Amino acid sequence: MSEGPQPVVVAALYRFSRFEDCPALKAGLDAVCAGAGVRGTLLVAPEGVNGTIAGSLAGIEAVLAHIRALPGCADLSVKLSQAEVTPFLRMKVRLKREIVTMGQPGIDPLKDAGAYVTAGDWDALIADPDTILIDTRNDYEVRIGTFAGAVNPQTASFREFPDWFRANRQVLLEGRSAPKVAMFCTGGIRCEKATAFLKSEGVEAVYHLDGGILKYLETVSRPDSAWRGECFVFDQRVAVGPGLAPGSHVLCHACRMPVTPEDQTSPLYQPGIQCPACHDHRDARQRAGYAERQRQVTLAAERGIAHLGSLPGTGFDETPCDETGVL
Repeated sequence: MSEGPQPVVVAALYRFSRFEDCPALKAGLDAVCAGAGVRGTLLVAPEGVNGTIAGSLAGIEAVLAHIRALPGCADLSVKLSQAEVTPFLRMKVRLKREIVTMGQPGIDPLKDAGAYVTAGDWDALIADPDTILIDTRNDYEVRIGTFAGAVNPQTASFREFPDWFRANRQVLLEGRSAPKVAMFCTGGIRCEKATAFLKSEGVEAVYHLDGGILKYLETVSRPDSAWRGECFVFDQRVAVGPGLAPGSHVLCHACRMPVTPEDQTSPLYQPGIQCPACHDHRDARQRAGYAERQRQVTLAAERGIAHLGSLPGTGFDETPCDETGVL
């Protein structure tokens, strides 16, 4: 985490496990989160837990200790960052069928996930001409950065990934007697589940990037690394680059999509109101509402008050995406 006067700790976490009594686990999480004063979203499902929370360091540590004590969660995957103000309006613990939605019954990442590949070994694997490299993230994430040579499924949500693979399997694997498939995502949760899916489809040599893109960017600093661009994250940073340094993208508060530096100079970009991607998809009533919200954000800033409408994370607090955090 960065140094400086940033009192809010943000923790993005996940762990595949086997939970039998999810309502009881939810009640326990509700209680510990309320007692710790943290906010955010946690998803609880029979396959594990996933989410992003924010609060004081002591509060975050209390919640993480509680989750690590849950069945199979001792090795909880956590990514920490800091923020000047909390990026969430409230705390919500939700019961779900899946902690990351694929919609394929019988997929068990805990038992069937592909082989983990460390960030240090990743470039060598994907440089192998026999390796098929697939980005499992959504199309808007891929647009702002990915690994060189990666296949972009151009999916709008992770739920579309199984149908995409089945429709493109022959083209992807054609002419390969023993295909190797390497997959990656932001922090590991989607590619971990995607590798289990491919194994269920009969593909044996399947690999995924341990810790995801974020671990790679945090640990791989070679100027000739295979990464290109920035990595979209589901929090107030919007995007990060090598070393997890803040990126150059901002978030459109109308459509919740990242806006490139080039699009920020477009006459169609109005901060807080619209961007080139959504200007044709909003009516006058919606723009007026966004303009009023932006006016309140500006007034709050002039008074030295942080307005939650200005925080990138608040949109994801209201409508969780495939991943409720950066994972």
